[in-house]
Amino acid sequence: MIKFLLWLLLLVICWPLALLALVLFPVVWLLSIPFRIIGITCDALFASLKAILFLPARVLGGR
Repeated sequence: MIKFLLWLLLLVICWPLALLALVLFPVVWLLSIPFRIIGITCDALFASLKAILFLPARVLGGR
């Protein structure tokens, strides 16, 4: 809701910029998808490395 209100404010102040933002938002969102996938993959990789490294301590009952 806040984004919409800010966009309406931008529309009142500078309508060409608001329309440009409205058109470019889906393009920027589509271009960011590969970076999101890379981020999810790196997060999963680090979580699995952490699980593998802490497995002996968890088996032995360490805290």
